[in-house]
Amino acid sequence: MSDTQQSTTGAQRTASFAADKPYEVPSRSRPTAWVGVVIFGGIMLQMVGGFQLIQGLVALFKDDYYLVSPNGLVVEVNYTAWGWTHLLIGLVAIATGIGVLLGQTWARVLGIVIAVVSALVNVAFLSAYPIWSTIIIAMDVLVIYALAVHGREAAQA
Repeated sequence: MSDTQQSTTGAQRTASFAADKPYEVPSRSRPTAWVGVVIFGGIMLQMVGGFQLIQGLVALFKDDYYLVSPNGLVVEVNYTAWGWTHLLIGLVAIATGIGVLLGQTWARVLGIVIAVVSALVNVAFLSAYPIWSTIIIAMDVLVIYALAVHGREAAQA
């Protein structure tokens, strides 16, 4: 009788496998190697934030460092106002860069916005510090590219 039970159990196992549904592939695709570009964008955003902090601190504490008077700037504002502007942009950029590295969608959107604002502020600051401002603008363009084109893959990783 035990032989009959074993053969019946084996038949049931075979039948249960045939009745199973086929394997379903998950709808979410795997992240590609481009997720590294998003990580690069997040790190660059933090670096831009750090550079903005440095630029803001210099504008606040050492007004005579810049060769151009506030009248020679594109937007005529004293260096104390520029310093606080750069400090604010820097702090927001660093916090947003951390959010980008964590794969947050809000950080991607805010990262693009803060990179655009940073580039525009540095265009206005170009006459006071041309090389530094040009480098920051180039970094902002890289951040915008990384977050706009490949940012969705960071959330999947």
